Amino acid sequence: MDIEQKQAEFIDHFVKQASAQKGTALVSVIVEATSHPSLFAFSEILAVPTFAELDGTENSEYLEVLRLFAHGTWSDYKSNSGSLPQLVPDQVLKLKQLTVLTLAETNKVLPYDQLMLELDVTNVRELEDFLINECMYAGIVRGKLDQLRRCFEIQFATGRDLRPGQLGSMIETLSNWLGTSDNLLISIQDKIKWVDNMSELDKKHRKEVEDKVEELKKSISAKAEVDFRGIEEIYFEPGGVMDYEEDRSRPKRYFLPFFQLPLYILKHVLFLPFSLFLFTEESMWFSWRPMVLCS
Repeated sequence: MDIEQKQAEFIDHFVKQASAQKGTALVSVIVEATSHPSLFAFSEILAVPTFAELDGTENSEYLEVLRLFAHGTWSDYKSNSGSLPQLVPDQVLKLKQLTVLTLAETNKVLPYDQLMLELDVTNVRELEDFLINECMYAGIVRGKLDQLRRCFEIQFATGRDLRPGQLGSMIETLSNWLGTSDNLLISIQDKIKWVDNMSELDKKHRKEVEDKVEELKKSISAKAEVDFRGIEEIYFEPGGVMDYEEDRSRPKRYFLPFFQLPLYILKHVLFLPFSLFLFTEESMWFSWRPMVLCS
């Protein structure tokens, strides 16, 4: 069962109890309600008509106590302790818990020094024990204790009753938030339209590129087919290119480049005018073997 459902059940219980009591009997209802360990909302109880009858009577100070628990803090009690009754330990604990919730409404990072001042705590160890055992374990806040930075980082806090005049400022805050949300929604819609337009342009550009690629492929394929047909006519028609075996049987011919011809003549004709004499064992004669220009 979550804390909101528990709150609703306890509030309903005390509203019914207060509606059935009058006069001095309401004092015990106030003390019991403000001392309850799981009750942190008091505006609906305060709105019970029978409590208004305490105003101006000898028990009016208990009506102020109920108002203090609905909207005030521990500092408020210390400032007006002379006109208020002495609180029991459970009421003191409850009012300090409510003080933490009030501080969490405006700041999500609460310095240790501020908390110790507001809660009348003398050292860090006592403060951390209170935050862990009486606040986080009770489920009214969730957060992280940062000993290095000496602060309490709040992630969640139970809301308190609205104070008189606070509703107008809350409506204004929500109206500003609504206006900001509308502007953000318009900006998001504009971004979505821009993305859609860019997507369409990208699709169109991609289609054009793909068409050009297909045309280029067809052009290359057609050209390759024409070239292949020309090669086929040369190599496979009768009388085209000589057969490979026929070509291998013929002696290879070497051709001297035109610009090297004078150098060749100078080397082999002018400087070697004589024939080479080769001595053979069979004839014992010098045979005459003329120089071949190109072999």
